[in-house]
Amino acid sequence: MPAAQPAEPPAEDLPEELTRLAALHGVATSYRPSPDRTVRASAAAVTLALAALGVDAGTPGAVRAALTARETELRERLLPPTVVCWEGGGTPDALATLPAGTRLRVDTEQGERRDGVERLPPGVHRLTATAPDGRTAEAHLIVAPARLPAPAVRSYGLLVQLYSLLSRRSWGMGDLGDLGELAAWAGRALGAGFVQVNPLHAAVPGAPTDPSPYRPSSRRFPDPVHLRVEEVPEFAYVTDPERARALRERARRLREGVLEKDALIDRDAVWELKRDALELLHQVPLGPGRRAAYCDYLAAQGTALEDHATWCALAEIHGSDWHRWPEGLRDPRSAATGRARRELMDRVDFHSRLAWLTDTQLTAAQRTAREAGMPVGIVHDLAVGVHPRGADSWAQQEYFAAGMSVGAPPDAFNSRGQDWGLPPWRPDRLAESGYAPFRELLRGLFRYAGALRVDHVMGLFRLWWVPGGRPPTEGTYVHYDAEAMLAVLVLEADRAGAVVIGEDLGTVEPGVREALRERGVLGTSVLWFERDWTGDGRPLPPERWRADCLATATTHDLPSTAARLTGEHVELRDRLGLLTRPLEEERAEAAADTAEWLEVLAGLGLLRGTGGDTGTPAEEAEIQAVHRFLLRTPARMAGIWLPDAVGDRRPQNLPGTWDQYPNWRLPVADAEGRPVTLEDLAASPRLHALVDVVRDAAGDAVRGRGGVRDD
Repeated sequence: MPAAQPAEPPAEDLPEELTRLAALHGVATSYRPSPDRTVRASAAAVTLALAALGVDAGTPGAVRAALTARETELRERLLPPTVVCWEGGGTPDALATLPAGTRLRVDTEQGERRDGVERLPPGVHRLTATAPDGRTAEAHLIVAPARLPAPAVRSYGLLVQLYSLLSRRSWGMGDLGDLGELAAWAGRALGAGFVQVNPLHAAVPGAPTDPSPYRPSSRRFPDPVHLRVEEVPEFAYVTDPERARALRERARRLREGVLEKDALIDRDAVWELKRDALELLHQVPLGPGRRAAYCDYLAAQGTALEDHATWCALAEIHGSDWHRWPEGLRDPRSAATGRARRELMDRVDFHSRLAWLTDTQLTAAQRTAREAGMPVGIVHDLAVGVHPRGADSWAQQEYFAAGMSVGAPPDAFNSRGQDWGLPPWRPDRLAESGYAPFRELLRGLFRYAGALRVDHVMGLFRLWWVPGGRPPTEGTYVHYDAEAMLAVLVLEADRAGAVVIGEDLGTVEPGVREALRERGVLGTSVLWFERDWTGDGRPLPPERWRADCLATATTHDLPSTAARLTGEHVELRDRLGLLTRPLEEERAEAAADTAEWLEVLAGLGLLRGTGGDTGTPAEEAEIQAVHRFLLRTPARMAGIWLPDAVGDRRPQNLPGTWDQYPNWRLPVADAEGRPVTLEDLAASPRLHALVDVVRDAAGDAVRGRGGVRDD
């Protein structure tokens, strides 16, 4: 049975004018956690959200003035800041309601000028409307393909947190060299179609660094901690080879500490070593060809990279929290920042070059994956936001809602709600810019991604804003122009020929999954959550699963399959004091859930190969059966959580913990907790047995056996 519903504090009825004002700015005054419940937002939450959007609603008089101004603006304007036009989708509503006789002119992204909006090429164009009464207006016009094509073939792949997969060449954590090796091996030897990794965004510097890859300093640029230093061409020509050898020796000890002495992955120690090595590399002049490639990268990235590198250089001097910098440096466009940038030119160049080197190795990993026969290649992960003290929040201040952070409202499993500590984008500023920050972010990621997983994809539609200093229960939803956000996502993915996967787990607003499916964005389906929630609540039969999804047995935030099958995930949460009910109740519920699924697997003939049959241990056979089931569904992509392939018991992240559990610091390990290297994986009988099962099941699916639809 689900946990008892949380009790929300009573919320006063909002004044009608405040309710109308909030609706006109996309601020919700209530939400529905379930079809039969409505929870009202407080006046304080609504007022503070409006304030973060630049709307004064602090007094009744201010509310009336703001309401009048907004209604007048909407009544008199010809065009909204951004208009979306789907190819083959007819005339957008914003244009259909223009006064009769309004002339439309479009200056296209390609440099052409056209009359009207018919048969425009995909892109972000400039639209000018001239009404018969002489009024004119300009808007950004996003023309996007109607939908992304489905992946060309059904495929299975591997899911892994890159830092957790060390090879005998790593410097204490998995790196981009390991990613390339994994992709080449998985594609060529295993027939895998993709490898999905955690976000590789740039982290906030400093010790200790926040180890979570989901709270980055920047989503626009990758983290150089992932570099394989030896694969940078200039490493062969460092002017102090003895120092380079000493660094490699320290890296060996760091690696062996993790692999042989039960040490945790220490990102800070890895970065200290790599930074020293990269300082040596920076002293080596680039050859003419390399210099030309670097200059091309600088020109392509422009101000965005200059800002990022400037922030990194300033953080070396003033610390990583830009709110505490000297006042003049808190503004990226100030004269003081301009002077500092010139004075720190060498450090700005250093950090710019690191971004280029990392981008180069990321691009090489994707190229390796495709050359290995993967139809998709590397699936990168887009975090839902950025750290409030990081580079993006400094460089793009005008796009973030000051004093707000993203989270989640109370639900049946977390009565206090959640505050993720990430500043949200302002929907009004995004629209005014034609969604330029979002477009540039996606374009950068698609440079080296065969597919993109969008974390908390529901954030394209709305986000729970939590006012600073207040608990998550006192937040409210703020809506975004989902059509425009989706149009940008589809446009940029289509240009890159990439797949998009939305992480749509948990409570999802009605209509969201349908809108994503309509545009060709795949969803995410996790076996243990796929039940007939509108019927008898039993496990959903494979033929009733949606086709447009990535199907998996688990994720980085959930127990491994072995832990779930054995109930060890309940024992772990009990040891850490995370259970909200008596241990026996939790054990009984978890055991009943697992038993129900095992019954389904056995009934489908998928649970086979145990003791008396081929000698496969029961746990391995059950994990194999789970993956046979995934391939029995029509899911276009199926993922194997790499730790599942070797029997790892430990989750990579245990939500609700901080210091109590080593989140984001564990290497992939076997059933006994011994770290497993990339080389060990390649020789693992257990992994190969699971992959053989998956490949056989995939072959059955292609041949249409077992009731599988290949659509």
